[in-house]
Amino acid sequence: MADFFQNGVIATLHNLADRPVAELETDLAMWGQERPMTLIIPCLASELGSPALSHIVEELSTAHYLEEVVVGLDQADRQQFVQAQQVFSVLPQRCRVLWNDGPGLQTVTQQVFEHLGAPIEPGKGRNVWGCLGYVLGRGQAQVVALHDADIATYDRSLLARLLYPVAHPSFDYAFAKGFYARASSDPKQLNGRVSRLYVTPLVRALAATFGRRDYLDYLESFRYPLAGEWALEVSVARSLRVPADWGLEIGVLSEIARSYPVNRICQVELADLYDHKHQDLSSEDSTAGLHRMSSDIAKAFFRKLAISGVVLTTESFRTLKAAYTREAYELIEHYDSDAAFNGFVYDRRQEEASVDLFGQAALQAGQDFLESPLESPFIPSWGRLEADLPGVGATLVAAVEHDQQNFR
Repeated sequence: MADFFQNGVIATLHNLADRPVAELETDLAMWGQERPMTLIIPCLASELGSPALSHIVEELSTAHYLEEVVVGLDQADRQQFVQAQQVFSVLPQRCRVLWNDGPGLQTVTQQVFEHLGAPIEPGKGRNVWGCLGYVLGRGQAQVVALHDADIATYDRSLLARLLYPVAHPSFDYAFAKGFYARASSDPKQLNGRVSRLYVTPLVRALAATFGRRDYLDYLESFRYPLAGEWALEVSVARSLRVPADWGLEIGVLSEIARSYPVNRICQVELADLYDHKHQDLSSEDSTAGLHRMSSDIAKAFFRKLAISGVVLTTESFRTLKAAYTREAYELIEHYDSDAAFNGFVYDRRQEEASVDLFGQAALQAGQDFLESPLESPFIPSWGRLEADLPGVGATLVAAVEHDQQNFR
């Protein structure tokens, strides 16, 4: 059970009473008659046989208020695409699997590549972008939710709580971000290293280095800014530029802030505990794991600050690294106490090693940004692409339906 504290500039919807999921679903079913709801699940082929995904599908089979499930499948061959269709075929909702590596979708993305003059980096961002394009191309959904395929602690209440603020006819929220406690019971430990040890202290360090700004206050309002669960009105999806790099979650929050006032943005508590697949730190490889993620997140911050008029220099990035390290080490003291209070295992040496790596990654990201300040990982919004390439959404839908019928 959470507290009722409202911090920051966005509304926080708490789980104060463990309201029965059936009550939430009754409301959603009523609203869904006028505002159909779609769920997007970006998925890797390697996740198809996992216990986590099997349980997610089982839970979703009872979410009868949900109109459609759209699965973005990455790194899959033909056999795995067929397997994915079989895995999701048990769902009562209309379901489509987008085979991102298949011939149909490759043709569409190649058309977009040619228009942009460069390829779009494969990954979760491009996966989500393609799924949003399909949803918009069909023109049926009014509310869209997204969550990952590797949630080990999933139950259907997570989806109901995620959709509720945006689907509610009188709330007027255009975007809802999920949050939860990142702790596990076996072993008893704190998780969520990138949020705890990197994003939170880095946002505070940015404020200390460059001065407090509305954007930084906005980011610090989110209890779990890297959560992969969010819901939005379909109009938001149409105008949303999607980051293709590993800064997807921060990039999306930045895009939402660019287009919508804070009174149309909220965060909603989804679960008491949450666990999913953990990324490696990849301390020796800056192109993989949390090392790569931390670099792309920092660049997302730097791009936003530069656009707002902040002058970024080599010296300011050195100052930022020092401020970040100070903020992060102070938080380690808090986490150490919190872990002990809850009887958790806490590896302080490993936490400090993570902070050292993240600090170096932020500094290197700053240097990379100065070398290529105009580089942008954003894929243009579907609204913009439709204006430039009329009918591209319909072409995408046709490609998905072709794959659905011809590869079984």
